[in-house]
Amino acid sequence: YCIYYQKLPGSLLTNLKLHAEYWNNKAKQALRTALNVQPNVHKAKNLILFLGDGMGITTVTAARILKGQLEGNSGEEGSLVMDTFPHLALSKTYNVDQQMPDSAGTATAYLCGVKANYGTLGVSAATPLGNCSATFGNEVTSILHRAKNAGKSVGIVTTTRVQHASPAASYAHSADRDWYSDSELSKEAVQNGCHDIAYQLIHNTEIDVILGGGREYMLPKDTLDPEYPSKTGNREDGTNLIVEWAKNKKNAKYVWNKSDFDAVDPRKTDFLLGLFEPRDCHYELERDTSMDPSLTEMTEKAIKILQKNPKGYFLFVEDKGRIDHGHHATSAKKALHEAVEFDRAIGRAAELTNEMDTLTVVTADHSHVFAFGGYSARGNPVLGVSRALAMDKKHFTTAVYGNGPGYQIVNGTRPDVNESISSTNNYKQQTTVPLSSETHGIEDVAIFAKGPMSHLFHGVQEQNYIPHVMAYAACIEPYEDCQLLEGHSGRIHSSLLLVLMGLLLTLCSA
Repeated sequence: YCIYYQKLPGSLLTNLKLHAEYWNNKAKQALRTALNVQPNVHKAKNLILFLGDGMGITTVTAARILKGQLEGNSGEEGSLVMDTFPHLALSKTYNVDQQMPDSAGTATAYLCGVKANYGTLGVSAATPLGNCSATFGNEVTSILHRAKNAGKSVGIVTTTRVQHASPAASYAHSADRDWYSDSELSKEAVQNGCHDIAYQLIHNTEIDVILGGGREYMLPKDTLDPEYPSKTGNREDGTNLIVEWAKNKKNAKYVWNKSDFDAVDPRKTDFLLGLFEPRDCHYELERDTSMDPSLTEMTEKAIKILQKNPKGYFLFVEDKGRIDHGHHATSAKKALHEAVEFDRAIGRAAELTNEMDTLTVVTADHSHVFAFGGYSARGNPVLGVSRALAMDKKHFTTAVYGNGPGYQIVNGTRPDVNESISSTNNYKQQTTVPLSSETHGIEDVAIFAKGPMSHLFHGVQEQNYIPHVMAYAACIEPYEDCQLLEGHSGRIHSSLLLVLMGLLLTLCSA
């Protein structure tokens, strides 16, 4: 019945939703789907981790509604691609030393399987922030590195700088997430022989596909940027890490613009480095589509290159980190459009992969103090205003923040707002507490999962549980002895079933 309802004209469908039968049938359909879910207990050939930087549960809900409204619907009844994943858990995001986490300590947890201190990458909590000498001996190993050791191809995709905290934890060990290039290293770090994050990107683990921003950290200070002639690199050691990357690599391509990116043939390319901006790439709303590929396009290219490896691959995809940046700026429109593009990339990956042999996990590193409410009517624009007035007799947006730069007092009072103002690209939602940058939130975030062993994502877990499940599903270190069966189905092979039936008959006749 529900499938039939969804094909009806909008007005008739609205009328049907007034009746209990519609909702009963919708629930029954969901129940039938749930009853048919069978755990896939085979070994995962491929692993994909999608990371929505700052994508708390409120952001997921608001993005779902925005996606529906962009498609011409009221929005609330729609679904994101991640919503369709059969297995769900919650992740506790705190750092070892901080109640409110940052993206470095959390990345160490969900990539390396160990909780860490605020601001540190790829090291245990025995390494304090900024203490280079405490790095040595306290390095921890990422799921990307473990996958590479197992013979798989590996890749990272982001439209922040590729040296940003989230992707960097997959390959770097750093006491400070801000040591992007050698020019940012502290004196203590230089004296004790710590390397910057960009250097480690090229030298620590051979990564097959690297796509994102961050050109300036790879280039010497006297090297002009190819896109912005007034800008240069910022490395002080004179090393061109892009040239270093290309050495001794066969079938390798470096690109910095969309036309060159589009020309890359995955069938003839084994290594791809794409750096599309000096630092972070632009927000999706502001992206120059002639110069920079979208997150979806980069995800597709990465999968097509990595999937050539018969042993499989690990791919890390970050949402641009721009969900996070939009929230920090209290720009809900920018953050939510990033989240919609992120979900589009998840959908494209689903089209290119087989759920039977690919474990796909979607999660966030942390949330934000982003709230969404106000007793708005069904179909109210996500970026609109509440139909009710506040106590000061003025309108307010249904999307607001607890703190941040959107705090406004004009002539001793809060300014009024309407939808024509709140829907503009650069509008900053109003906040309660004035801060130069909005803060992260502390609440748990969601984990969505599908594919082999995805049923192990359940309940409320520590964030560092995530890479352990992924490693176990793929039978890679430290779970090489997981003894999962090879195959492309979650059901018992017919040959094995016949053997079991024969044993059962033998026992029964004994």
